[in-house]
Parts: sequence; structure tokens; C-alpha cells
Amino acid sequence: MDNRYAVMDLGTNTFHLLIAEGTIDNFRILIHEHIAVKLGEGGINKGIILPAPFERGIATLKYFGTEINKYNTQKIKCIATSALRNASNGKEFIDRVKQEAGIAIELVDGNCEAAYIYDGIKVAGALSNENSLIMDIGGGSVEFIIGNNEQFIWKQSFEIGAARLMERFHHSDPISPASIEALNLYLENALPDLFEAVEKYPVRNLIGSSGAFETFAELAALRRIDNFDLNRIKNYLFDYEELLIITDEMVLSSHAEREANEAIAPVRIDMIVVSSIITRFIMQKLEIKDVALCTYSLKEGVLAEMMQN
Repeated sequence: MDNRYAVMDLGTNTFHLLIAEGTIDNFRILIHEHIAVKLGEGGINKGIILPAPFERGIATLKYFGTEINKYNTQKIKCIATSALRNASNGKEFIDRVKQEAGIAIELVDGNCEAAYIYDGIKVAGALSNENSLIMDIGGGSVEFIIGNNEQFIWKQSFEIGAARLMERFHHSDPISPASIEALNLYLENALPDLFEAVEKYPVRNLIGSSGAFETFAELAALRRIDNFDLNRIKNYLFDYEELLIITDEMVLSSHAEREANEAIAPVRIDMIVVSSIITRFIMQKLEIKDVALCTYSLKEGVLAEMMQN
């Protein structure tokens, strides 16, 4: 079928496969799979993919290859980001995937990643004529973008993803107050470029792109016993005070408490702690009270590019 498209987003934690048909203004999702590969497990800060996650990644892409064939998809794009970008054995992984799964992986840099995320958020209709700050918390990197519904104005990728920060700072259960303080100080020192950009281009709100923000929305829905289906929404507005309470609860919680919480996907059980700390830090440091989730992200941005070409 000519107008079927497959997008794979190989994140540090999760590999995504999206197969869709139609046009970017009106597309139908045929399959959306996300598999917790945890490619960065144990090796993210050493710049290597360890043997077990390496093999999990290969197996997942072989499976994605069979799904793409099953749906008779001709137009295929496979994007890899931080974990593969920085791994000393990344090329070996890419070569094996080509050989065993027949999939050509495209390595993108942080700037390209941020541009795709912006396109995805724009397609979801999340932007207005005022500037928004978009934040995408990945496992390896965090992308920040300032933009509106016309254009993006500034973008930068920072290698401060949740898997990296978890390995560096989250060593006790629950995370210790000293580690929280150290992590906040680390963010203060890592993000002066962002603070400068927001001063130069003031923003109206913060838009969290998929990932951890989907978990925050699920947790908010659970508190209110909302009938809530993430697959059916593109955008969700948080209550500021409620979001502070949710992130606070996540930071103070134990692994067992998070594991027992049905709103938290298994891949995010531990990473939601540092993701909560980053989110709170940004909200409070930049004094942003208007916070939203957009369920669209990099893969929808890639899909937009493919469908428009």
C-alpha cells in the first residue's frame, strides 16, 4: 500500500514502532508498539551498550521488521538518539540490525531530535501564537525547544536524560534528600543556556512531550478517578498544584510503592523519580504555572516529514 508509513524511534529506554496510513492531517494508526528495551542499562554513562541490552535491542528490531512486512509497509524510517549516538559500539549495533533485521538506522544529533519533537507537538495542535517551552525527557538526553505555532525559535539537547541521572544520583530507596539537592545543583549548572534562552524569548507555558508527562497525567487521572485513555488524547492540561503534589509523591515514594501503582508503566518505575525532580526544577526555576502534556513527540514529527514529502 503506497500511503503506509512506519516510524521507529529507538530511545535509550523504549523502542517505539508506529505504522500509520493517510495524510498528516488525517492519519490512522494501524499499530503503535513500545517495548522497554532499556538499551542504556548499566552502560549509559560509560558510553557502551552492554551485551544483554544489545541483544534485547536486536531482537526487538527483528520483531519490528516482521510487523512492518506484515503490514506491507513501503516507507520506513528508523531514528536512533542519545544512547546509540554516544555508544562506542553503536556502529556495531547499527550494522547488525541492518544485517539481521534489514532495517537501516539513521543516527540523528540532538538538534535534529529537537526539530522532530517540535514538528510532532505542532501536528498535535498543542502550540499557540505565544511562545511555549517544550521539554522532552528521554533516557539519554533532554530536549528543550522554544517555539509557537509558526516556528521554533530556539532548541537545544542536553545529555541529562533520566537513565543518566538515575545512574548518577538515585542510589537509595527512596532517593535521599542529599541526592535530590545534588541533582538540583547539577541541573542548575547544566542548564544556563536554557535560562538565558527563556530570558531572551519569554514563554507562556511548559509542554511536556509524552514519556514521563504521560505518567503524570495517568497519576492525576487516578487521583480523580477519571475515565482516561491516553491513546485517545493529544493534549492534556495539568492543574499546577496537583502536578506539584504528584511529583512530590513520586520523589518521596519507594520502589515498592511505585511498582504497586497501576498508573506507572514498568519502564518508568524508577526513572519517574528523577523525571519528577527535573520537571519540578524547571517549573519552579522558570516560574511556569501553566503546564500541559502532549502525547505526540519525535515519531509523529518524523511521520509528518514523511507524509509531507
